[in-house]
Amino acid sequence: MKTPKEESMDFEDSGDRRSQVNVKEEPEEDPDFVTKGKGKKRKRKMDNTDGPSSTSEAPLPKKKKKKATEEGQENSATVKKKIMGKKDKVIKEEGGHSVSTKKKKTKEEIEAARALKIKKKEEEEKQRWRWWEEEKYEDGIKWKFLEHKGPYFPPEYQPLPDDVKFYYNGKPVKLSLPAEEVALFFAQMMDHEYTTKEVFRNNFFRDWRKEMTLEERQLIMDLNKCDFGELNAMHKQKVEARKNLSKEEKLVNKEANQKIVDEYGYCVLDHHRERIGNFKIEPPGLFRGRGDHPKQGMLKKRIQPEDVIINCSKDSRIPEPPAGHRWKEVRHDNTVTWLASWTENVQGSCKYVMLNANSKLKGEKDWEKYEVARKLKTCVDAIRAQYQEDLKSKQMGTRQRAVALYFIDKLALRAGNEKEEGETADTVGCCSLRVEHITLHDTLDEQKCVVEFDFLGKDCIRYYNKVPVIKRVFKNLKLFMENKQEGDDLFDRLNTQMLNKHLSSLMPGLTAKVFRTYNASITLQQQLKELRNMKDNVAEKLLSYNRANRAVAILCNHQRAPPKAFEQSMANLQAKIDSRKEQLDLAKKELKQAKKEAKGSSDNKLLIVVEKKKKAVQRCEEQLLKMEVQATDREENKQIALSTSKLNYLDPRISVAWCKNMEVQLDKIYNKTLRDKFAWAIDMTEHDFVF
Repeated sequence: MKTPKEESMDFEDSGDRRSQVNVKEEPEEDPDFVTKGKGKKRKRKMDNTDGPSSTSEAPLPKKKKKKATEEGQENSATVKKKIMGKKDKVIKEEGGHSVSTKKKKTKEEIEAARALKIKKKEEEEKQRWRWWEEEKYEDGIKWKFLEHKGPYFPPEYQPLPDDVKFYYNGKPVKLSLPAEEVALFFAQMMDHEYTTKEVFRNNFFRDWRKEMTLEERQLIMDLNKCDFGELNAMHKQKVEARKNLSKEEKLVNKEANQKIVDEYGYCVLDHHRERIGNFKIEPPGLFRGRGDHPKQGMLKKRIQPEDVIINCSKDSRIPEPPAGHRWKEVRHDNTVTWLASWTENVQGSCKYVMLNANSKLKGEKDWEKYEVARKLKTCVDAIRAQYQEDLKSKQMGTRQRAVALYFIDKLALRAGNEKEEGETADTVGCCSLRVEHITLHDTLDEQKCVVEFDFLGKDCIRYYNKVPVIKRVFKNLKLFMENKQEGDDLFDRLNTQMLNKHLSSLMPGLTAKVFRTYNASITLQQQLKELRNMKDNVAEKLLSYNRANRAVAILCNHQRAPPKAFEQSMANLQAKIDSRKEQLDLAKKELKQAKKEAKGSSDNKLLIVVEKKKKAVQRCEEQLLKMEVQATDREENKQIALSTSKLNYLDPRISVAWCKNMEVQLDKIYNKTLRDKFAWAIDMTEHDFVF
């Protein structure tokens, strides 16, 4: 079991990731901190488009243009309807016919819905616990009262129906329940590439045999002779049945799930009702891991109450374990933030039940994290000067520490943690880099002293970068690599613990991660300042914000695979752009016709028509620009995960202040989950906040 201090460090990242529903990270004087490759806005074409873009796989049907009438009586709203169709219609790819899926709401219904939304928001604000306005507890104390129902356990395994059979070597075999359950885990994954990997299959088969009876082990000797076909078919049928549930059945399931949330998903913290983030214990299954994890395919065993430690107040009602069971232990430790914990069997790591991201405990932790990063701003120059001096130290360990700090500071590398060989996937951080992970180039692409990095970082994300470094760092790296093989440690006289111990001596609370948070936040603020333009419309301002956010994501190597539906989504957007261009072209023609008819005329009605046509053209141009900016934004960010840095590394007060100064609604930047998570920052931040 980890100490409270270790537990706190472990959940700085992972707790935040669990709460995510969805969506990444240098100073002006230092050339190492200049972010390259700012995106360019797409130029808007004003010419006619004959049809949808050639990249569109399923183009929208074109609308016929309507000729302008002599009297100019067709107003812009009517034209818009005739070209674009009603908002509540969607285009289906069955003969290209428009099918109405929604009934258009009346103006009264829209206003009522808006009023209800505002009222609900006001009620939420009234009920919100404004803990940031209260006095903080003394150091180390997280809460004074904590009561909850304990974790929610997954249902017990239900045996297979009699007509669903497992076959071995062509013959049906009735498995014991433990072996049958594990067999079903494999059957459920048969359509996934995992089950084709040798490591996965070997690990699964070894752990599966441990769950078998002696007779089963003597019979089932070869995984290739196992037939899980009927189990897989049953699983697919269940998945399909869930998809095809009626509206009433789905409502029943939703209500049942809500009852579970109401009972287990909340706790009472210091007499305030708080939401719990992950109150459900993960059901048993097969471990996947990230990348080519050496333990993929191993059995994640069912967690029982006897494995779980409960943490609550002495004066609270102790959670009742499921009938016939007991807790492993009940603690009353108010120096930690978890409600329950257990150790999982695959990697031996501790798992915790924690509060939701918008809780007081999480909010206080975030606030403290960003305040420590802000303090670094006051002494970062002195720290940089110190490690620059240490680069020429006579002590090899000091030199290695200085080079590692240089990488952590300039490249936002993670420190990395020591781990036993073969225990986890081959991921490394700065301190655990090996000789094979870097290549030194005296000259590359007309730049001198270039270091080429290539390694797997956190979550098996590849880090590949070519970076010019100062001469002294380059010479030291050559020295560190002398007489070493590819698998040898680059920093053989340094580890994460030594590095963080040194950092804490420079500034209380300073760790490698604080550097990452500081550089991410300072980069965002500098980029927003450079890209600021009050004359931009909202769409252009948001594009600038996302570009600043992307500079951070590139710095922190926050990558993602392009969404599966990206190409189709872009094709649909391009089709809308093409259609909007047609509308703009028609609106211009109608304006030209209206001007022609009004020329030399004193008829006030004709002048009014001209003004209406002008507004219609202006509106079309604004809508077209918005769509084109949106297309640019999507294209630039298709392989960058903006949400990770926004969630974990960027001081939210920077974004809140930017929204206030740029007159952009906060919900354009933060979804509801993030607005709840950063309620403390939203409430306390003024226009003049500077990180």
